[in-house]
Amino acid sequence: MHIIQQFKHQLQCCKIKPQMAMVLTALFVTLTGNFTFFGHLNTAYPWAQNSLFIISVGIMLWALSCILCILLNWFMPVKLAIFIILLTAALCSYFTDGFGIIFDQEMIRNLFATDTAEATDLFNLGMLGHVVLFGILPIMVISQLTIVKQPKLADIKRRAIFTSLTLFASVVIIGANLFTFSGQYASFFREHKAVRFYTNPVEPMYSFVTLGLQNLRSASSDQYVFKTTRAAIPDTDIASELVIVVVGETARADHFSLNGYTRETNPLLSNEKDLVSFSQISSCGTSTAISVPCMFSTDGKDDFDVNSSKNTENILDIVAKADISVLWRDNNSDSKGVAERVPYVSYKNPDTNPICDEECRDEGMLDGLQEYIDGQKQDVLIVLHQMGSHGPAYSKRYPVEFEKFTPSCQTSELSMCTSEEIVNAYDNTILYTDYFLSKVISLLKHNTPKYETSMIYVSDHGESLGENNVYLHGMPYMFAPEAQIHVPLIVWAGASSDVDIPKTRTLKDIPNSHDALAQTILSILEVESDVALSPTPALLKRKSVIW
Repeated sequence: MHIIQQFKHQLQCCKIKPQMAMVLTALFVTLTGNFTFFGHLNTAYPWAQNSLFIISVGIMLWALSCILCILLNWFMPVKLAIFIILLTAALCSYFTDGFGIIFDQEMIRNLFATDTAEATDLFNLGMLGHVVLFGILPIMVISQLTIVKQPKLADIKRRAIFTSLTLFASVVIIGANLFTFSGQYASFFREHKAVRFYTNPVEPMYSFVTLGLQNLRSASSDQYVFKTTRAAIPDTDIASELVIVVVGETARADHFSLNGYTRETNPLLSNEKDLVSFSQISSCGTSTAISVPCMFSTDGKDDFDVNSSKNTENILDIVAKADISVLWRDNNSDSKGVAERVPYVSYKNPDTNPICDEECRDEGMLDGLQEYIDGQKQDVLIVLHQMGSHGPAYSKRYPVEFEKFTPSCQTSELSMCTSEEIVNAYDNTILYTDYFLSKVISLLKHNTPKYETSMIYVSDHGESLGENNVYLHGMPYMFAPEAQIHVPLIVWAGASSDVDIPKTRTLKDIPNSHDALAQTILSILEVESDVALSPTPALLKRKSVIW
């Protein structure tokens, strides 16, 4: 204790200028928070032949981090600016180094859409130790230093003079490096764009600010955008439709035995003869926050704008306009704005979900659903949003009786598990999804004489399970691995349905995407509308005509 007190006293006696504090902080986060970035850089430019260039990139990153500190310091006291930089770098480096996660705009948006339960899954002793070592301890040291007093924030002129020298020096350093290694930087920026996404804390903070500005612009425009003026069921359609759309979570197509996976992960669905599993479906995004609103949009992936999607008519709004009963039941974080204008019920807690143990189960969303169906007098569309296979705590996503593939990873700290254990736990989640979907089909079969029944299952995105040292999901779409964008899509149709299963099966290996969902929902419900849909190959064929 005496040694600690003496150390604190020495720190307090140490005076340091604000510029020097920011420069040292930038150097610290450059060296401790960018192992993954420099690893990728070394792969692209091997050290033996490019040592000077790699050192130059390190200096550039240090200078950019200095600029970040300076810009933050313009709006707040220097210590607070430094604390923010240190915590950001420590948190982001843990997930980047451990899971290969990139903190671009999509990932930042996904973080803000994460609920408490999902956030808890990410918290573990490994993360705590990393943040303490590279964030909390440096903050404690900085807090004990005596930093020379700066001009007050209100004194803009003196403030500008006070910081301009450091800012100018940082810009000069960046310019000098670009000039000295201009040829290699030209190649780096053009051919290795993906590597820059790993810069920490530059990329996370740039993405945060950019996303914030986008949200401010979208919030200032509250105009509701209509996509159709007409939606109706034709008078000639006298049969009633009952369609259940199951939105899966984090399921990858290549782990479904229906698609050729060597393990039997779909023992129940494989016994359904009126079922088609589509093998070549690409997702709209690599995160729930993007993919879910995108798949229910009428615009398609290329034209989809997540910032305006909440104020834009989506496919559920159009279906409801056709006087069809629409219900969204959710065992995930929420509908990401899709169900803003239709009935919505969360099943994340025991108040509504009767099947809860370690967490509330997807199966609980079926509770009372038959009573709801019995109370409807028109066509019915039900959306069930699963918790599915959401990681990294895969073992929490299924009841203990589905622990078929063992040994399985029992922690969210994936670095403590072998590759086999991670895959085993993940495959058990797919096994539970198979069971859940079979229960949905059983419910539909019970209603088949009264309704034309059908089920559409599609996952929002896939998941990396350690391939190339990448885990989870949320990578920028432009270079996301196939595991994160290749998703399962399954269609089941009851005997009374107009869906021609044998003819539909001929389409199962044609490349398609989430863009087809809006068209398929309208078609299967036989809704006539003047909405302009994104052009995409048809998913289904009818018994009489092609959709």
